[in-house]
Amino acid sequence: MSSNSFGEIFRLTSFGESHGKAIGGIIDGCPSGISIDLVAVQLELNRRKPGQSRITTQRKEADQVEFLSGLFEGKTLGTPIAFQILNSDQKPKDYTHLKDVYRPSHADYTYDVKYGLRDYRGGGRSSARETIARVVAGAIAKQILKELGVFAHAYVSGLGTLEMEPFDNNIDFSKIDRTIVRCPDLDMAAKMLSYIDAVRLDGDTVGGVITGVALNVPAGIGAPVFDKLHADLAKAMMSINAVKGFEYGGGFEMCRKKGSEVNDLFGSEESVVKTKTNFSGGIQGGISNGETINFRVAFKPVATIMQDQYSVNNKGQEVIVKGKGRHDPCVVPRAVAIVEAMTALVVLDHYLRNKCIKI
Repeated sequence: MSSNSFGEIFRLTSFGESHGKAIGGIIDGCPSGISIDLVAVQLELNRRKPGQSRITTQRKEADQVEFLSGLFEGKTLGTPIAFQILNSDQKPKDYTHLKDVYRPSHADYTYDVKYGLRDYRGGGRSSARETIARVVAGAIAKQILKELGVFAHAYVSGLGTLEMEPFDNNIDFSKIDRTIVRCPDLDMAAKMLSYIDAVRLDGDTVGGVITGVALNVPAGIGAPVFDKLHADLAKAMMSINAVKGFEYGGGFEMCRKKGSEVNDLFGSEESVVKTKTNFSGGIQGGISNGETINFRVAFKPVATIMQDQYSVNNKGQEVIVKGKGRHDPCVVPRAVAIVEAMTALVVLDHYLRNKCIKI
């Protein structure tokens, strides 16, 4: 299996399976001499970990990160940073009844076709538990970007039929973690929570939308043609489990508009070029223009539901499948930390490509 690495200079390679011994990764290309707050790294993992509230899977994992190399006396050495998170609450027996069955909308069939075998314990490598490694690397990237005055944020902006107003610069990011839904509109968050509770009681699941934001990215970060900044952001987000869509700036809504309605006109504030609107989402021609970068990521409902569904097994025989064990009725609130991490990885990698890191 290839394709386990992400990034060009600041590069993460992840390893591990859902119910294996550990999940981990190696970060290559991290600059040396950067102080790393390990407590802050752990706090990011806590935002993603299972069992944190009634609307998440009740799998109990501490998700405690252990760094194996690349750090000395609290600073990066410039050498590969290796880390692992041990799996402590594996229950592979919850999946033995599925070892020959193809679960609807899972990777079971495609993995079988491609590799000739699969780890049926929670999906193995296809499990969203792999994203732990991304959150660790993203937490380090966020700390480096913070020194540059750049910040990556994400929040739940839509869930099922419920949706916040489109992004504007007045979002209070300090409210994101005030509720277990991670929506900064607290009234909307209460409605979303009630919606998830109702869906969970029906043995069903629900999807939603996460808005991602990168603040204070200066103009000139990115590249044209194949390495456009928004193209790399799209790849990063589409690589996250359950993601089905990506749009940035005005997105698909711009298809219904005229050019005169969505062109971002240029102006100047204190000799700094600015745009009067931001339908471009902070990126033009694949390169940042100095405005706030914003995008939306669509997550489908979790495929495992506690209801009977028809499927087939690896012999082509019809079977009935029903979810068993511990699963999220809605993965979107936990995915906020993952979207932030992947945003930070992309932005930092492009900073390094532009050779504009001075810390």
